[in-house]
Amino acid sequence: MGCKEKSVRVEEGEVFLKTIGLIGGMSWESSLEYYRIINETIRLNLGGLHSAQCLMYSVDFQEIERLQHQNNWDELTDIMVNCAYKLKKGGADFIVICTNTMHKMADDIEKRVGLKVLHIADATGKKIIEKGLQKVGLLGTKFTMEEDFYKKVLKEKYNIDVVIPDEKEREIIHDIIFQELCKGVINEVSKEKYKKIIYNLVLKGAEGVVLGCTEIPLLLKQEDVNIPIFDTTTIHAISAVEFALGKL
Repeated sequence: MGCKEKSVRVEEGEVFLKTIGLIGGMSWESSLEYYRIINETIRLNLGGLHSAQCLMYSVDFQEIERLQHQNNWDELTDIMVNCAYKLKKGGADFIVICTNTMHKMADDIEKRVGLKVLHIADATGKKIIEKGLQKVGLLGTKFTMEEDFYKKVLKEKYNIDVVIPDEKEREIIHDIIFQELCKGVINEVSKEKYKKIIYNLVLKGAEGVVLGCTEIPLLLKQEDVNIPIFDTTTIHAISAVEFALGKL
């Protein structure tokens, strides 16, 4: 069981705040953004000097990346379940995985640990529907773009069609994520490559684009493209606060 919700006194009265359990480090650059956005959003909601009641278990991404590229998802699932157990023992009331790709095992974590996992594709799907869009492009790691665990949520729960880049473009996106963004490298040439790929997705009918890797928003902003982008890092982090405050 997670710890009891913390009672927070604000001007309007008492608010009961759940403890957020964050699984981070994949990469730490985007985990840093989660921590910042979550705390800024708590302050916007509660005012004063309020900040988030949260725990983070940060993994060694070198090991995660190696197992991903070995297609060893069973061992990765065990690692993620172990992280979630540690957060549960520390008092977390629900789990937020600070990366898109590792939502591949979100259902396994929920079943084995007994805590809700706030799914990033769920949070993103709701925002796409709010915009009135029915077809979006998806950028992310090859795992996220090519497998069904992410696209299935968008299609089955929100009836959103997803288009992905062609094989060569998927390689470009994937390599930039792991060779640059996960290492904190922001390259204007890489931004232009992403913009070209998004343009090609528009030609395939995409009305918006999901930045389905939590590092991509470090490189690409709304002002860089002419269609709506869905920054999954920000969307997910804000959803975590809304859930912690009982608004979801």
